[in-house]
Amino acid sequence: MQHTPLIFGLKLIFLQKKRMRLGKLFPNGFNKSHLRWKLIDTYIIKKFLFSFFFAISLLMTIIVVFDFSENIQRFLDNGLSIKLILTGYYLNFIPYFINLFIPLFAFISTIWFTSRLSNNNEIICILNGGISFYRMMLPYVVGAIIIAFLSILMSNTLVPKTNANLDAFKREYMGKRVIPSTSIHIRNSANSYIFVDRWNKELKQGYLFTYEELGLSSFKKRITAQNIHYDNEQHRWILHNYKIRTIRAGEEIFTTGEIMDTVFNIKPLDLNQDEHYSEQMTYRELVQYIRTEKERGTGLAKYYIIEKHRRLANAFGTLILTLLGLGVAAEKSRRGVGVHIFFGLALAFTFIFFQQISNVFSVSGSIPPGLGPWIPNIIFTFICFFILRNTTK
Repeated sequence: MQHTPLIFGLKLIFLQKKRMRLGKLFPNGFNKSHLRWKLIDTYIIKKFLFSFFFAISLLMTIIVVFDFSENIQRFLDNGLSIKLILTGYYLNFIPYFINLFIPLFAFISTIWFTSRLSNNNEIICILNGGISFYRMMLPYVVGAIIIAFLSILMSNTLVPKTNANLDAFKREYMGKRVIPSTSIHIRNSANSYIFVDRWNKELKQGYLFTYEELGLSSFKKRITAQNIHYDNEQHRWILHNYKIRTIRAGEEIFTTGEIMDTVFNIKPLDLNQDEHYSEQMTYRELVQYIRTEKERGTGLAKYYIIEKHRRLANAFGTLILTLLGLGVAAEKSRRGVGVHIFFGLALAFTFIFFQQISNVFSVSGSIPPGLGPWIPNIIFTFICFFILRNTTK
């Protein structure tokens, strides 16, 4: 029988020569069980994380190759250099997909690594050594927590920045077409509202603008403009061809002009009614934006609530799918690793399917936006419990 590194390492612990050496290091005695657990924990965590990063490298290479084959003509048409493509496009392209598929990468790497342990009889060796299956889960949980922390860190620091950079790159070098939003209605404050018929989020310019300030029984002030744009340097709104109608003490006052700069309680980002922009915000920015939109009562907060919970659910899903992968692959199969991988991929695609379905229902309002991203995790928690329970019987 060919010995694997783990079996060989476990046998070395009980050799007399090792005992004598450990006796010199620990003259007061040592706990062999504790040492055996430490050896197994270190081995599993190292191999699990190595499999995880290897899976990321392999699958991201495939994704990049497919994306490059799709965009190569566009790169050539715009005369982009290899350096610019690598640093400006793919350096910002890769972090988003890594973070998006982190739970699936953890799931696949768990199945691959654990299946090899099982088929090499290493799991049997561990269990026969007096370690329970639940105790064997501990290094997997530790590894999953490390990966989940990495996911949270990326989604709230690196990924929003790279998403914004990639969006800017596409606009500048790849001729990304901009489609303006339409019929925007925003509550500016408790008694004022803003309407914009068409808003170009790239140019930060709107058309057919209306601002209304209400009194107790009727409006107090109305400002209309042919178009409006935002001055980034002055942080003020510029109105073109404007009209102002004000009511004071029952008297109407009309004012017209060509250009006027003023301040409203909104920023250009507030007019971007697009869930895509939520992916360019840090967690703190999301929380602040959600609070602001709820106060305004615009109904736009749902996109950002979904994104906030998606980031947390994505990290928590890493732990669930890791334990699920352990349960799927722990039992030895006569048909080898391939059966575990096939079954694991079927579960992975099912997980993605539930993610898409729950996102659609969350956006449509059929289910609360804060619940939708957690539904796949809730379903797969029950599946995980069922599989682990059968595995330990």
